[in-house]
Amino acid sequence: MNYYDNDFAITVPMANEEDHFDEFVELVKKVFDTLGSGTAYFVIDHVSKDSTLKLCQELEAADNRFKAIWAPENRNVADAYMRGLKEAYLNGHDLIIEMDAGLSHDPRAINMFIRVLNEGNECAFGSRFTNGGSMADSPLSRRWLSRNGTRLTNILLGTRMFDMTSGFQAFHREIVKLIIDYPFRSTAHYYQTEMRYLLRKKRYQEVPIHYRAPSKRVSKGAVKNAIKVLFHYFGKRLVFKSKYL
Repeated sequence: MNYYDNDFAITVPMANEEDHFDEFVELVKKVFDTLGSGTAYFVIDHVSKDSTLKLCQELEAADNRFKAIWAPENRNVADAYMRGLKEAYLNGHDLIIEMDAGLSHDPRAINMFIRVLNEGNECAFGSRFTNGGSMADSPLSRRWLSRNGTRLTNILLGTRMFDMTSGFQAFHREIVKLIIDYPFRSTAHYYQTEMRYLLRKKRYQEVPIHYRAPSKRVSKGAVKNAIKVLFHYFGKRLVFKSKYL
């Protein structure tokens, strides 16, 4: 199966992934083989304390479809996501997919994202809460935060997505240029929500995904950053509305 001969890439932050590394990579390889294309950019930084960097470098040496990006300058997870997008953009890929490792996101869903982009959409956003999506094996507190974070964002910022906090998404090349040029305020996982808010007026479709891996506890710092960024954009929205009343 080949979707219009698109040259696509996936970008994946990798931290302490040795337990699921081989299984994840084998699934990615099968997708690449089936689609007849694909390059993976694995971004590793000092957050990773196990053998993930070594495994990525060995994989790169054995299979040129995989690139190990050592990024010690990263300050936070948002930097890791951004570094992957920049690498894929600079290497000229037509379609760029951002996803997580550790089997949180199923590589077998990649073809759905590519299909959606080839149907006239500029963005394809993974959704756990739309029809056909699911969120399993995560603590109840994480599910509550994800669902209600989406609801609160939709209320305050006027967005209409079923899932505003997922990190599985895909873009045409010109959209990635907008992303990497934008000065994001988020330093943690709210980066995903900020990005979707900024792209809300682009042509997009939500893609049902199955999120099944256990989620780590969200830190207080990440929650504080999310609240700060959310109310920054809410304030800007109020100011914009008041100018046209």
